[in-house]
Amino acid sequence: MVHFNSRKDRSTPLLSRRQALELLGAAGAALAAGCGSTPAGPTVVTTATSTTVTTPTSTCAVTAEETAGPYPDRNGMINDSAFFRQDITEARPGLPVMLALTIVNVKAGCGPLTNANVEIWQCDASGNYSEYAQPGFNGVGQTFLRGVQATDSSGRVTFKTIYPGWYSGRATHIHVQVFVNGTAVKTTQIAFPEDVSAAVYRTGVYASKGQSPTSNARDNVFSDGVQDEMATVAGDTTSGYTATLTIGVSV
Repeated sequence: MVHFNSRKDRSTPLLSRRQALELLGAAGAALAAGCGSTPAGPTVVTTATSTTVTTPTSTCAVTAEETAGPYPDRNGMINDSAFFRQDITEARPGLPVMLALTIVNVKAGCGPLTNANVEIWQCDASGNYSEYAQPGFNGVGQTFLRGVQATDSSGRVTFKTIYPGWYSGRATHIHVQVFVNGTAVKTTQIAFPEDVSAAVYRTGVYASKGQSPTSNARDNVFSDGVQDEMATVAGDTTSGYTATLTIGVSV
């Protein structure tokens, strides 16, 4: 606050009316800038052997709703205890990924949502899904890279999987569906940093297929932005990666 000197106080010089208005204007502009600042974008740190991508802390918000298609579970895994499993790889080749998801309830101040069932599914390193017949691959009767976990007291689930490959028209992604008391309350998708995907697709079982031609910005799901869907990824193409994401629901 700017204090104007009274006539009884002559120990300091008086501010002119113009000086006072300039000070007040500067303070107001600084306050407005602080309240309306835009969060910084993802930070990427790359060394010779590893890449770490960190996303800024976002406000408490509901994660974007996305399509479950075209390969959602058709076997009812959410109702089958055999598929409540941490390791969903079924020996499918690819770089290992430990995927940790935290589910929070926006209606409860983004506190952890406990005892929710979280189902994920994804394609393998070649871009193929289990359960479905696709051009050049028949996944009918197979269940790889699909599974369910129940959130703990911290709202957290962890899956052991592989880095997803890509298929025509889509950027790299993993599907997620959150259930409360048997009802789906969130269907969304996890996006991945393009530089990490590019590094992965130059190695091992991914290399023969090469790079994905579809960026997040050109993807038909992620083209409206991935601020709330981008995984924070750390690791390297030798040992594998960890990927984390907080998903906000409203229940």
